Amino acid sequence: MNKKFYLSETDKKIGGVCGGLAEYFDVDSLIVRIIFVVLVFGYGTGVLAYLLLWLLAPKRA
Repeated sequence: MNKKFYLSETDKKIGGVCGGLAEYFDVDSLIVRIIFVVLVFGYGTGVLAYLLLWLLAPKRA
């Protein structure tokens, strides 16, 4: 099975990163969003990670 990460077009609040990660890992997008919030407030890396994924991840063609 060849899985690839794409930004989500249907499950997005800002850029589709959390929705895309949720689709890739087959989990609920709320869980991914909670993890990003914890990373933002816990370590400050969540914003950087989100921005990098938003800029570098492809959109589904």
